[in-house]
Amino acid sequence: SRYYGFLDLSNPKNAEIRNTVQGTITSLQDYIANSQVDAAKNSTLCDSKNMIQKYDSSKAEHMEISSSFNDEEAKVLEKETNEQDIVSDEKTQKEQFVNALCKLGHLHLLLGEYSEALSAYQKYLRLRESNYWKNQAFIYGIGVAYFKLRCFKWAIKSFQELLYLSPNFTCANEVHLRLGLMLKHCGEYHIALKHLQLALLYTNPSTFSELQVKFQIAHLYEVQNKHKAAKDGYEFLLNEKKISFELKADVYRQLGWMYHCVECLGEKKEREASALNFLQKSIEADPKSGQSLYLLGRCYAGINKVHDAFLAYRNSVEKSEGNADTWCSIGVLYQQQNQPTDALQAYICAVQLDKDHKAAWTNLGILYESCGQLRDAYACYLNATKLISFQKSSLFQRKQEIRMKKDPIGLSKGLSQRIKFLEVQLSQAPLPSITSKRRQLCSIEEAWNLPISLEMNSRQQQTAQMLPRQIAKQNPIQGPPPPYPHTQLSQSPIPAKRIKEDGSSQPELIQNNTQTPSHLHKNLISTLDYKLFYILISKFCLLLYNLDISETLSQRNLNAMPEGNKVSEQSVVDTFDDISNDIYKQNENIKLERVSHDAVSSNLSEDSKHNEYNGNSVTSDLSTTFKIQMDSKQLMSSVKLLPIEEPPVHCTVLQVNAPPPSPPDCPPQKLSRDQLLPPTPSVHLENKKNAFSPQLQEFCLKHPIAVVRGLAGALKLDLGLFSTKTLVEANPDHSVEVRTQVHQSPDENWDTSQGKRVWACISHRSHTTIAKYAQYQASSFQDSLKPILPQDESDKGFPGSQAMSDSDSKDSVSNSNIVLKRKKHKINSKMLRFGTNVDLSDEKKWKPQLTELQKLPAFARVISAANMLSHVGHVILGMNTVQLYMKVPGSRTPGHQENNNFCSININIGPGDCEWFAVPDAYWGGVHNLCEKNNISYLHGSWWPVLEDLYKENIPVYRFIQKPGDLVWVNAGCVHWVQSVGWCNNIAWNVGPLTARQYSLAIERYEWNKLQAFKSIVPMVHLSWNLARNIKVSDINLFELIKMCLLQTLKNVLHIQEYVKSKGVEIRFNGRGKNEASHYCGQCEVEVFNVLFIKEQEKRHVVHCLSCALKLSPSLHGIVCLEEYRLSELQRVYDSFTLHRTQGLAYTQ
Repeated sequence: SRYYGFLDLSNPKNAEIRNTVQGTITSLQDYIANSQVDAAKNSTLCDSKNMIQKYDSSKAEHMEISSSFNDEEAKVLEKETNEQDIVSDEKTQKEQFVNALCKLGHLHLLLGEYSEALSAYQKYLRLRESNYWKNQAFIYGIGVAYFKLRCFKWAIKSFQELLYLSPNFTCANEVHLRLGLMLKHCGEYHIALKHLQLALLYTNPSTFSELQVKFQIAHLYEVQNKHKAAKDGYEFLLNEKKISFELKADVYRQLGWMYHCVECLGEKKEREASALNFLQKSIEADPKSGQSLYLLGRCYAGINKVHDAFLAYRNSVEKSEGNADTWCSIGVLYQQQNQPTDALQAYICAVQLDKDHKAAWTNLGILYESCGQLRDAYACYLNATKLISFQKSSLFQRKQEIRMKKDPIGLSKGLSQRIKFLEVQLSQAPLPSITSKRRQLCSIEEAWNLPISLEMNSRQQQTAQMLPRQIAKQNPIQGPPPPYPHTQLSQSPIPAKRIKEDGSSQPELIQNNTQTPSHLHKNLISTLDYKLFYILISKFCLLLYNLDISETLSQRNLNAMPEGNKVSEQSVVDTFDDISNDIYKQNENIKLERVSHDAVSSNLSEDSKHNEYNGNSVTSDLSTTFKIQMDSKQLMSSVKLLPIEEPPVHCTVLQVNAPPPSPPDCPPQKLSRDQLLPPTPSVHLENKKNAFSPQLQEFCLKHPIAVVRGLAGALKLDLGLFSTKTLVEANPDHSVEVRTQVHQSPDENWDTSQGKRVWACISHRSHTTIAKYAQYQASSFQDSLKPILPQDESDKGFPGSQAMSDSDSKDSVSNSNIVLKRKKHKINSKMLRFGTNVDLSDEKKWKPQLTELQKLPAFARVISAANMLSHVGHVILGMNTVQLYMKVPGSRTPGHQENNNFCSININIGPGDCEWFAVPDAYWGGVHNLCEKNNISYLHGSWWPVLEDLYKENIPVYRFIQKPGDLVWVNAGCVHWVQSVGWCNNIAWNVGPLTARQYSLAIERYEWNKLQAFKSIVPMVHLSWNLARNIKVSDINLFELIKMCLLQTLKNVLHIQEYVKSKGVEIRFNGRGKNEASHYCGQCEVEVFNVLFIKEQEKRHVVHCLSCALKLSPSLHGIVCLEEYRLSELQRVYDSFTLHRTQGLAYTQ
């Protein structure tokens, strides 16, 4: 049975339970301390024994041996037995000690003591670093602790590992929810939406209701500037009858702020009226909401209703506890009314409540500068820039960086200019004297300690009392940004002035552009603080496998507890029943199946034989049970011994018992400057014989990247077939995807708003046709021959291009409205259009072009028996088909590894050159870490590495020019990025040589993609079974890798079928059509092999994996189960795939 309940340990009614948990914590801490003391004593004792033994052995040398041979043998045996017992006892004690640390973390987490929980978890992790991933309860616990302490990078890593290891984890809905919130905060909107939608599928209780999750999804659309989708989502929620008043207030508030900020929602007067109406409705639904009152004040200030704005602000201050945003806005209002003293007091209130409030510090500096107090202004500006600098360097600041770029007054740039201007002024200013003119305002030091007016003081005293408690519980790192993302778009009542380059113009007053009213804080902090125990008790306690609190209740000595006992999820629930009995009585809606004490004892004794982590996983036994030497019958027999009470565990195609995949460490060897700039491997072909020699393939496979020069001439390839002119004549209306980018030199990537080199690469997405792009390509060449025109004339769009949209683009830093300003002598912000991903797969349309590529040697052809991708059995656009790229100078393909780490072929058609940068695959983990350091997703983001950053991290970079007719071979896993030097076209596709290295890297990336919730467009399981059908493998390493994949997937298929049959669900044979594409889950996008779970959604049939099917229907009721291959066929393929013996040694890459 499962226990679901609500437990508030701060409630006096639950004081006894809280005392019990605290007592258990004390006992565990004593046990841990005593164990450490005992370990130190044992270490000393062992040293003493060793000394005595040495003395005895030296003394024994002088004694006569009078015992018989049998006596000697008995003594040796007895000594070995005693030593084994001692080692066994030491292992048991160490195991108990390590488990006690994990239990301690669990209990601290239950009490909401997150720092203490994290400390215990990290000590456990240090002792279990080699196999921590087997304890899924631990991974969840440390993930929650990281989440509550705002360590989002580590929380995301923990939760991703947990979902990879166990998609059916008890608290998986909570994991998806938290991942969605954190990834939304980090700006990873696409993947955040995926997790929030997955959280909606679950039927079991959650800390957020279904409507609250839908509210977060609507807000996610809003922060992506998908205003229509956000508006529809909010209006849908308002039409729900079950919506709570609190959520209704939040929805009205969001709508009100959207209407205030978003111009596309109508005329300004109508929008302002709607905004005021929605905000007033929000206040009616939740009269205590200080945030709605604050926004109402902002709206009134925007239409110059000063009195109404001030009243709203004052009411907001009375309702909100320590809202620095409100005080900042009050200061702006006072300053606009020429009341500098009152404005000063308001700003001081803001920065005292939030010392990191850069808008308040900036406005305070502006106030001092307007009153001629330059030193105080300088100090305030310095405070603001320090905060900006801190935010840029903080772990998850992508969203704040985007805001800075969208800032209409260039906050970061403007402040640096003002600081330089003031430094010059102050250096030339005379020292202050007694006769100096009296200051209009008191200094910043005096103002900080100055008594403030009564109307401000009353509220500040209340908030001051709250701050110590808030600060004690909060980490300095700010939590996820609240809703109302459009504050940066709202304009002050006074028109913003452009800041001159010389810094002589004073920056305009700004409302709070970086911190916005925090409903999400309310949802994320308040709701989870008060309701966290709903999950942590109802579900998390199911995971405290090794903890028997009932023994604490019966006041037994902790040291007498059977630490080695390993109990099941069921028995822990039953044991915990006594503790939560009073909660059961108070909550009529909670149903609990009771069991007798005898049954509990029985379960404890029986389950002590099970794996410590309760058999959610049987990986601990896989290494001995399942081996590639087994035939299919043995495999079936072993699968029938597996439990079917719970869904089958996660299926990996890696080695049995392998840990979760992770980026590798870089090679430790320190490289010299010359080694960091290695020469690029290249070969020049003189004739066709050279092109078809086996040595060419060996040369390419030997290096991370290679250039084959003169290929087109040697093979007499007609590159003119791929010229822009020929393409237009053949298919002028063919679609072209366009990326709009900033033109920069190849080894630079500037952030124009911050004036420094960055990794983030701007790239907006749109679509056009070959004919229209050809016109743009030709006109840009003609323009290059003319004198340079002003930016506004030379940067016009090409005819026929559609509006840019980044809705489904993975490589854009932000969605829109990025202000690009020219940086003198450094930044050329001219925009260009790069025509990419032109699909040439249609043989009817592009027959001459595809026929010409048959002249290539077999290892480089699009279709070849020696190419793994030719065995997929269906088209994968751009991988086993040709894609074309149409470029103007500066067109960039950002940094990446090829899909699933397959090799790639790229031929430059010309007439211009391309410049390539490449990093060997052994260093990709280092590049990944630098992406994280720069707050960019390695898989989802668009990045252009800063070369000096790579060199500092000891990462070598190949750099070379690709001339027309040159072929570039990108080996498996090589990280690369490319920029065109001139006007040119390129063609490219992927190949998969039949080597162990290629296959190994492909499946490793396949599994890492699963962990990162990133879709692998190469279906590696389907491909592996086709390889087993189609080829004979003589390379033992490649054979073992493929056979392991077959073993793991066949085992999983058999186990799933047994589980489905136990649910009473019929499995129907469906078969596969010719060239039918592989199937992916419609929810989580993992590959689904052989057993498909079909459910109708929105009038179409959607394939699901077992995990997602169980989320929709735990009993699988209403879901159709289909089978693609009969088991007999899979068994035949599995048994027939054997190592092919050849004379001599097989070639192994």
